[in-house]
Amino acid sequence: MPYKNLSEFIAVLEKQNELHRIKEFISPKLEISEISDRVVKSGGKALLFENTGTDFPLLINAFGSEKRMCLALGIENLDEIKGRIDALFKNALTSGKSLTEKLHKLSLLREISSWMPKTISGKGKCQEKIMPSPDITKLPVLTCWPHDGGPFITLPVVHTQDPVSGMRNVGMYRMQVFSACKTAMHWHLHKNSARHFHEYKKLKKKMPVSVTLGGDPIYTYVATAPLPDNMDEYLLAGFLRKKRVKLVKCLTNELYVPEDVDFVIEGYIDPEEELITEGPFGDHTGFYSLPEPFPVFHITCITHRKDAIYPATIVGIPPMEDAWLGKATERIFTSPIKYALQPEIIDIHMPVEGVFHNLVLVKIKNIYQGIAQKIINGLWGAGQMMFSKIIIVLDENADIFNYPEVVKAISENVNISSDIIFSKGPADILDHSAKNYAFQGKIGIDATVKKDSSLITPSINKENLSKIFDEIVKLNDTLLHQNINAVIISYKKSKPNHTRILAEKLITENILLNIQSCFFLDFNVEVDDLSETLWLLLNNIDPARDIFIISNTLCFDGTRKTKELDNFQRPWPNVIVMDDETIKTIDNKWEKLGLDKFSPSPSLKYKKLLWPGKAEAE
Repeated sequence: MPYKNLSEFIAVLEKQNELHRIKEFISPKLEISEISDRVVKSGGKALLFENTGTDFPLLINAFGSEKRMCLALGIENLDEIKGRIDALFKNALTSGKSLTEKLHKLSLLREISSWMPKTISGKGKCQEKIMPSPDITKLPVLTCWPHDGGPFITLPVVHTQDPVSGMRNVGMYRMQVFSACKTAMHWHLHKNSARHFHEYKKLKKKMPVSVTLGGDPIYTYVATAPLPDNMDEYLLAGFLRKKRVKLVKCLTNELYVPEDVDFVIEGYIDPEEELITEGPFGDHTGFYSLPEPFPVFHITCITHRKDAIYPATIVGIPPMEDAWLGKATERIFTSPIKYALQPEIIDIHMPVEGVFHNLVLVKIKNIYQGIAQKIINGLWGAGQMMFSKIIIVLDENADIFNYPEVVKAISENVNISSDIIFSKGPADILDHSAKNYAFQGKIGIDATVKKDSSLITPSINKENLSKIFDEIVKLNDTLLHQNINAVIISYKKSKPNHTRILAEKLITENILLNIQSCFFLDFNVEVDDLSETLWLLLNNIDPARDIFIISNTLCFDGTRKTKELDNFQRPWPNVIVMDDETIKTIDNKWEKLGLDKFSPSPSLKYKKLLWPGKAEAE
């Protein structure tokens, strides 16, 4: 059942006991972010801040659990959509020779046509109110983290159009607010809207852009979905909501937007105009993305519903609300990948610690030798899967959602000399570990069962370890006691090439015996916390530089990289934590919020990971 507006979705959340209203004034500058971070990480409800110091309430954490994600999509469980897509593909791929099959085809075509977006005349609900003078600062735009460059719109649904083909694109790109009528538009190098921008630049024409906020929560989801360039996001929305999207023309440009959204921010980008420095911004990787030049968006009109509600999210150290948007994508897009590219794939999972693109686990039908390598290389060529840093392929009997089982399969089935693929390719522009901007190494691991798989017995000479290696802070060997052949080491890095030197000594001097995988992290990392360790490791490695083999041991250098010790020429960002003053302010306000129990700030746990400096580590 599609939602008529964001208020209707909020009513459903409240009925399901999935919403908490906060009547106390809470500032959009840092305070809402700090409360939300506590609630998200403690598994709490969606929050409706009713007193934001503006005319509009603010909704956050609306997608922050599996139940709420399902409510947003109008389903019982996330695999329900996967089942619908499976059925759709099977119907589409039938031969259509018999009368029954032909009738199925006609029925399918009628159903698809019912999902197509439709333009309507007149004004929409989203245009009930028109700001006399557009001013984006009248909305409760969040300043999320202490070193952010300013307030950011964090759930904008951005509409652009190819000037040549006329094809619409709907994407989500954060927008830093600089003044009443000016923001940045942070579209990534590889995104469709960035391509549209370059087409307008060739034509030397201004580019119309319209941004919507709110409405049916499915609109927000489809803006994040990794669709091919030639597929309209509102066709996907029609499929998901089982009802077409009605579009209305904007007032100051020629673009069309859903008529039932809460806000419409209209404007343009002049490709001939000098770019503006945007950022820093506390990003979904858990690190700040640092300042870079992006296009300037000029606002010409703002319209909204009479009862408009401002939707927002914050991102940061996982888990955060965006993890469930990613989980929906994982469930929805497994079938298209399987049917269109890799029929041997059974399932795909992207752990939250991998922040979408750093780690992909794949379950396959292991039907012939070399199939894992085929799958890995195929996925690196499939749309946004090209950003995947590590792909691990497992057998159909493996549980890719059970991480100890996954690691055990790697330990038992991987031959370091024959089951590892190194490659290079495009990287997400937010990946700070890449040696070169938006380009890095990749690694594929074949963890399927082989006929010649054989186990070796690992051991550690701990007595000599403490005598010889005083730079080591901690060695975590608990995985060995679970029959998983891997160890994790934190140490004080102090000289060039230190990780390789340390790894070679540990292995060649027989401190580490028959160890399959060894992970190295900085001294300030709590290596007993496997989730924290995995998150940092995946963020901090460029496989081409930081994964190496010594005497059949696969070594991972997950330490921070610097110019002095690693000849790393790019700036390295800091992790995202809240400032002490805001933490104290929210501690003092907590009793007035009406929440069930006190939740301490998650930032207290991560402050130990901070390096000197602000958004950029010194």
